[in-house]
Amino acid sequence: MMLTVDDFDFPLPPELIAQHPAAERSGSRLLHVAGARLTDLRFADLPSLLAPGDLLVFNDTRVIRARLFGQKDSGGQVEVLVERIVDARHALAQVRASKSPKPGTRLRLADAFEVTVTGRAGAGDEFFALELPEGGDFWQLTEAHGRLPLPPYITHAAGSEDESRYQTVFAREPGAVAAPTAGLHFDEPMLARLREQGIAQAWLTLHVGAGTFLPVRVNNIAEHRMHSERFEIPQTTVDAIAATRARGGRVVAVGTTSLRALESAAQSGELKAGAAETEIFITPGYAFRVVDRLITNFHLPKSTLLMLVSAFAGLDTIRAAYAHAVAERYRFFSYGDAMLLERQR
Repeated sequence: MMLTVDDFDFPLPPELIAQHPAAERSGSRLLHVAGARLTDLRFADLPSLLAPGDLLVFNDTRVIRARLFGQKDSGGQVEVLVERIVDARHALAQVRASKSPKPGTRLRLADAFEVTVTGRAGAGDEFFALELPEGGDFWQLTEAHGRLPLPPYITHAAGSEDESRYQTVFAREPGAVAAPTAGLHFDEPMLARLREQGIAQAWLTLHVGAGTFLPVRVNNIAEHRMHSERFEIPQTTVDAIAATRARGGRVVAVGTTSLRALESAAQSGELKAGAAETEIFITPGYAFRVVDRLITNFHLPKSTLLMLVSAFAGLDTIRAAYAHAVAERYRFFSYGDAMLLERQR
């Protein structure tokens, strides 16, 4: 059966798009989705849904200050959203301007430093390649002069609240331009409570790119090509998953980013440690190799992430869960509420 983007559409009242985080990280709501059974809970109830011997796998990426404003050498205004820092002098970025910059165009950003546009890059050429002069360092310059890149559906400019709440409490490895939002619900008391309950914790890194917000531009989803993201899975995490399997526990991915990294690293049939790039596009019919349960937020209509969760829990199940969430006024997207999904068998 050919699936189209319209199979993943649903009506969403705009007022359900969360513009600010809950007062407390673990104070959000949690919808437990187990086939046809939908249970309304609080995120603080999560430990009661897990058992000793289970394993939570978190993404420890850190969001960089990737949004920069400036002007072309011709004087036109530009907005730059760094997609990826390739190395100290080179980055890929989305560039918004009245006219697309041509190769050789110089941009002065934050009235502090200059970059040169060297061309286009990426699937569909949606990103521009930027280069700093000799001795420049994108890591230092974005941290010093950039702004936190909130998603396009959040209407306010990043403020002090966002500086802390649009990062997970365990963010360690800089490189993402969007937060792994399922992890935003966890605070230190919650993590400690889970450890005390005998629920193991492991880590990986997937740097979420701005491409995560790009729309699917084809009708037949089989024709869509995913953007590439970097990930790294340490051997300790591979070992923790093997130990979880041996004791009969369940592997719980915290977020679609953790799931994508784990499933990408197991494409050979065996989960392997190391660093790699992934363009994995998970749609209904995909055979999951690693993850048993998934903690995730509510995703955009017609998005690749909605397709992923539909593959995981079942398309009809997700349709029913999302209709329930809208009816019960759950909060959607990055600062919204969460779901715990059981994998369909």
